[in-house]
Order: sequence, then structure tokens, then C-alpha cells
Amino acid sequence: MDVLLKFAGEFIDWNQSAGVMLRIAVILLVAWGGLLLSRRVIPALEWQMHRRARDPEQIKRLDTFGRVLRYLLGVAISVLAGMLVLAELGVTIAPLLASAGVLGIAVGFGAQSLIKDYFNGLFLLLEDQIHQGDVVEIAGKGGLVEEITLRYIRLRDYEGSVHFIPSGEVTTVTNRSRGFGYAVIDAGVSYREDVEEVFSVMREVAADMRKDEALAPLILDDIEIAGVDAWTDSAVIVRSRFRVLPLQQWIVKRAFPQRLKKGFDQRGIEIPFPHLTVFRGDSKREGARAPQQTLSG
Repeated sequence: MDVLLKFAGEFIDWNQSAGVMLRIAVILLVAWGGLLLSRRVIPALEWQMHRRARDPEQIKRLDTFGRVLRYLLGVAISVLAGMLVLAELGVTIAPLLASAGVLGIAVGFGAQSLIKDYFNGLFLLLEDQIHQGDVVEIAGKGGLVEEITLRYIRLRDYEGSVHFIPSGEVTTVTNRSRGFGYAVIDAGVSYREDVEEVFSVMREVAADMRKDEALAPLILDDIEIAGVDAWTDSAVIVRSRFRVLPLQQWIVKRAFPQRLKKGFDQRGIEIPFPHLTVFRGDSKREGARAPQQTLSG
């Protein structure tokens, strides 16, 4: 009889242990399935929304939110699965949650910058200030946004250097990828040139650019000539600009001066180099005299 009772007790203990292990296995399997499902469902939803989206800015926003959503779902599923496994092992969760709350307060005082990073990163996404693929300038660094998380923003500059900028350090965002951009060009001409003729040549060159198959799709409007912007020591500076597609201002800024140089040469308009005219120092009574020498350089 004692042997039967002992065997029955061992069987019950084994059955309970097997049941716990089975439930833990099921929890881990469901968690793994949830992670796998989130990695497939979210990209599928992004693809469907990409097909309906016509605005490139909306597509960038969908990509950014999809990446962050996958990260948040992964954290939530992992935490939930861990709590359920602890409960199956007999660990009481309620005291742990209470301790975690107290510990969280203590850690919060020592990790204020980390909390600031996450909160600031959340508002950067909610306010639609920055997308993956944008060209921005933040925290004194500029470049292409390669990755956005709640914790940091990863930029790659023109030289290929990668910058990791904590979200908490982002106070001002200069985004060069929204809607349109301006290619601002300053052209210097000699003081003896007719400014109206300079304006005419600039308009002719700009019109030819809008007929070019490679440049025409990048330029949204005709050239805007602001006029004479400054008088320097050796040149009159004429400022102009083109309204262009986002991130195309640098291409136009290189193409226009190259063509404008040819236009000025054909019309005989001088692009001056720095020079200095020297006068002999005479008294006011003797009056001004002709320049004695001109130095160029």
C-alpha cells in the first residue's frame, strides 16, 4: 500500500512538472509565433499602404513607423512571455511588479537622459519631424537619415562618416527633404557691366536648363532673380534661386554656374577677379588725381 501511495505521489509530481514544462513550452512557442507574425504582417501592411500612397513623404513616414512598431511589439511580446513563464515557475509576479515600480523610480533619477531620449524620440515620430531617408541637420551634424529609433538617430554625412545622435539632444531639426528646396546661386560681375543685361543672360541660361532632358524634371519653376545683393571689393553680387525637387538643389547649383559662365563669355560679361586700385595720398586741397597703379590677384 505504501509503495502504491509513493508511486502515486511521484506520478502526480511528475505530471505537474510535465504540465508546467508543457505550458512554458506553449508560452515560448506562442511568443515566437507572435514575433514571427509581427515581422511578416507589418511589412505586408506597409506594402499595401505603399500601393495606395502617392506622396513620397507619406511612404517615408510609413517606413519609419513600421520599423518602430516592430521594435515596440517585439519588446512587448518578450516582456509578456517572460512574466507568464515566471508565473508558471511559481514566482509571484505582483511583488515583482511592485518592486519594479520602486526600482523604476530609483533608476529613473539616475537615467533621466535615457528617459528623455525615449520621450523625445516618440514626439519626433508623432509630430512627423523626420523620416528615414531624409537629409537633415541636427545637433550640429548633417547627413542622410539611415535609421530612426526611439533612442537615437543614425546619420551618414557626405564623407561617409556615421553619426549616432541621441534623441534627447535633438532640439532643432533642419529638414531639407520636405516638399521642395531652393537652389540659391550668387553670381559676381564687374562694376562696369550693365545689370539688366546680366539679368537677361541669367534668364536665357535658366530657360535653356528647363529644356534640358536631365535637368528639366528637377526644376519646378522659372528662375527668381532677387537682384543686386551686395557690393564687394571687386564685384557686384547678383542673387537668384530655383525652386526644385527635394534634395536636387545641389545638382542645380552646380549646373547653373557652369552654364552661366559660358553665357557670360559669349556676351563678353566680365567675371572679375580680386583687384585693388591704388591712389596717391594727396591733400584735400590738391584734389583727387588719377589712379597710379592697379594691383590684381
